[in-house]
Amino acid sequence: MIRVLIVDDSAIVRKILSSELNRCPDIEVIGAAMDPYIARDKIVRLKPDVITLDIEMPRMDGVTFLKKLMKYYPLPTIVVSSLAPEGSETAMEALEAGAVEVMSKPGASYTVGDMSTQLIDRIKAAAEVDMKKVITSKECAATSVDKPSRSRLSMTETTQKIVAIGASTGGTEAIKRILEIYPANGPGALIVQHMPEKFTTTFAARLNQLSGMEVREAVSGDTIRSGLALLAPGNKHMVLRRSGAQYYVKVKDGPLVHHQRPSVDVLFNSVAKYAGRNSVGAILTGMGKDGAKGLLNMKNAGAGTIAQNEKSCIVFGMPKEAIAIGAADYVLHLDSITKKIVSLI
Repeated sequence: MIRVLIVDDSAIVRKILSSELNRCPDIEVIGAAMDPYIARDKIVRLKPDVITLDIEMPRMDGVTFLKKLMKYYPLPTIVVSSLAPEGSETAMEALEAGAVEVMSKPGASYTVGDMSTQLIDRIKAAAEVDMKKVITSKECAATSVDKPSRSRLSMTETTQKIVAIGASTGGTEAIKRILEIYPANGPGALIVQHMPEKFTTTFAARLNQLSGMEVREAVSGDTIRSGLALLAPGNKHMVLRRSGAQYYVKVKDGPLVHHQRPSVDVLFNSVAKYAGRNSVGAILTGMGKDGAKGLLNMKNAGAGTIAQNEKSCIVFGMPKEAIAIGAADYVLHLDSITKKIVSLI
């Protein structure tokens, strides 16, 4: 019997995989874990022969866990994730980290039955893998590459996308117009509008009435999800952080940046660092240059970037600075920005 541990944060997926795999007389599902920390304890206690591993999980993403697993407790691992169609960058990253096989979860053209048949075959093959050879191969590959390994601060790919918006003078109306037509189930949005404390509470409530999304003033620890827009509180900076594959915000004190708190640069720099190519940034009407360098950092990290054009700006300051340093992929009229955000996401 091949003893299998399933690691996936979805209870439905764990149930389906357990049911399908237990149909095979040669396989026994000995347990399941909803995140890598629980998986670590069960691996030590249950000693599985093979594990299946998701990528998007809370507290620690699957690729990071896989790297740790290969270092301390090498096990034949099959990555099963919606982020890992064959040939994708995430699939390649998982293979480089030590996965013996990578396969995608069922989708429109890929049924549970198809997946089950393939997964059973791959589990049987994985059980025969000599992990010493896998580790040796990884070590040889590592010594042949001069550049350091990619930081795991931002995931290569994720199903969770983030939109970051910054504005100042004239921004209250611009943000309102964007959110009025933003999809109700659109990607989570983080918004900085230069505005004093207490004013942002009222502004968030007003946006919540006008938008199909839920809009509220951000509180430290708020998780990013579809259909939610978080507005930075007045006199506080808002930054993006990541725990596993889950994104959340931190609201904090700190020095004024470009004479502003909240600062667009502070938000955009954190989005560049933690979300990278999984994000879109938009800089709107406003005086000064807050957000220009942050938008450039987002662009350099692979994000799609947008600046409002001069014709539709109340004050063509912040967008002008961003355009001047090459930070904007697109320069658009305000009425076209929401559509472009959605298309980029």
